[in-house]
Amino acid sequence: MPDSGPEAHVDRSWSPSSGQSDLVWHERSFDALSVRQLYAIMALRAQVFVVEQRCAYQDADGCDAASRHLWAEQPDGTIVAYLRILPAGVKFAEVSLGRVITAPEVRRSGLGRELMRRGIAAVGEHVPIRIGAQAYLERFYSEFGFERTSALYDEDGIPHIEMLRRGV
Repeated sequence: MPDSGPEAHVDRSWSPSSGQSDLVWHERSFDALSVRQLYAIMALRAQVFVVEQRCAYQDADGCDAASRHLWAEQPDGTIVAYLRILPAGVKFAEVSLGRVITAPEVRRSGLGRELMRRGIAAVGEHVPIRIGAQAYLERFYSEFGFERTSALYDEDGIPHIEMLRRGV
C-alpha cells in the first residue's frame, strides 16, 4: 500500500517513458521504514542482484541500519527504483551510494538517471561520493561526474571498479 507520509513526494514532473502513472518518491532512515517497505526493497534487491544476476551473496550486510533509503514506487506500491545512501565511514571514507537498481520493466526509461540525480541531491552536490560500481556501468556513472579510481576487482563474481564523484 502506498505511503504518503511526511517523507514521501509525489512527482508529477517525471514519468517513465513506458507510460506509467506518477511515481511516489521516498527517502527514509532504516528505522522509519515500514515492514512492508523493507520487504519490498529486499524483494527487489533479491530479484535483481541474486536471481537476475545469478549472484549468491549476503545482501543483508549490516549496512542498511546505518543508511538512508531512497526509492520510487508506482501508485500501487510496487517499488521500481532504489538506492541506499551510506554515511561516510560505513563502507568508504566518503559517503557512498549503493544497491542502485531499477526493476527490469522500467529499464531504458530514464528512471535510473532520475534515481541517480535524486541520490546525489540527497547527499548534496558539494559532497564527495564514492561507489563500488559494476564495471559495465562505468560510462553511466561517469555521466554524473564519477571518475574511476581503482583497478578492476571481483566482487561476488562480478567485475567492479571504485569511482569517486568529487563534488562540485
